[in-house]
Amino acid sequence: MLAPYTTLGLGGPATDFAEAETAEQLVSLVAEADRRARPTLVLGGGSNLVVADAGFDGLVIRVATRGVAVSRDGEQVLVTVEAGEDWDPLVARAVTEGWSGVECMSGIPGLVGSTPIQNVGAYGQEVSQTVRCVRAYDRRTRHVVDLEARQCGFSYRDSAFKRDLSRHVVLAVTYALDVSEMSGPVAYQELAGRLGVAAGERVPLALARQAVLELRRGKGMVLDPADPDTRSAGSFFTNPILTAAEAEELASRAPGHPSWDAGDGSIKVPAAWLIEQAGFAKGYERGPVRISTKHTLALTNPDGRGTTADLLALAREVRDGVREKFGVTLVNEPVMVGCTL
Repeated sequence: MLAPYTTLGLGGPATDFAEAETAEQLVSLVAEADRRARPTLVLGGGSNLVVADAGFDGLVIRVATRGVAVSRDGEQVLVTVEAGEDWDPLVARAVTEGWSGVECMSGIPGLVGSTPIQNVGAYGQEVSQTVRCVRAYDRRTRHVVDLEARQCGFSYRDSAFKRDLSRHVVLAVTYALDVSEMSGPVAYQELAGRLGVAAGERVPLALARQAVLELRRGKGMVLDPADPDTRSAGSFFTNPILTAAEAEELASRAPGHPSWDAGDGSIKVPAAWLIEQAGFAKGYERGPVRISTKHTLALTNPDGRGTTADLLALAREVRDGVREKFGVTLVNEPVMVGCTL
């Protein structure tokens, strides 16, 4: 069963399962599966994944590679990390070492290899701001390639890797981090408020990490076996980015709605606000699954009795309710395996 390998605790069996402890093993397993035309799922931390109840009819390869290499580059350090390393311990090390640029992404579950795929971000930081290079196996050319950040097609919670999940297998990521005991400018108002500073100010790295972890725990977004709200895939929906015309339509339906500028005349709207205003409160239940009691963006399987079908039914109910009330279609953030929303 794949359920134990996902933070939702959902997912049926895999036909075959293997674990890759080195990049060479990972490339070999994927290449051989491709040669035999076998369906393949490369599994990381399972924190941004929804797997069908039927499971996966093919080979699941769990990434378990390890290793961190550090070199100096002027006022920055280049930190090259194998895809199987856990993300949050890397952030903790960066804070301890005085490497600035990822501190606001503290507490995010999952492995390093998934960070460029999802363009992981939180509280005003995204990994696209620090990624220097991604080493990947290109399944189309059958070569290992080093892709510079500009080749990764980063956008909000998206990348070239995500738009074509079947092409690249991430092997390692190199981050360029500033050598500084201070955070980057605090860009997120909620975080600035928790820190007691104005937006744009800098704070010691340790204080930024502590404040982010406190905020995330308050929303059930830090994995904790004792907290059923953390049995989720994190934020299930992305914040919608609306064109000027779509924004005008929303304004006619919800005057004074919260939003912030997303550039090029578009605006970003908080999905949590849309969900709540559409009538889906924290703790809203549908059978054995529910919206988190702490944050409306997380859909949870609190006691493990739910199924993927249950979760998707709840997600569709929320999505359709928001669309009916506001004319905005929410898009799922987790990757779907063998199922669709």
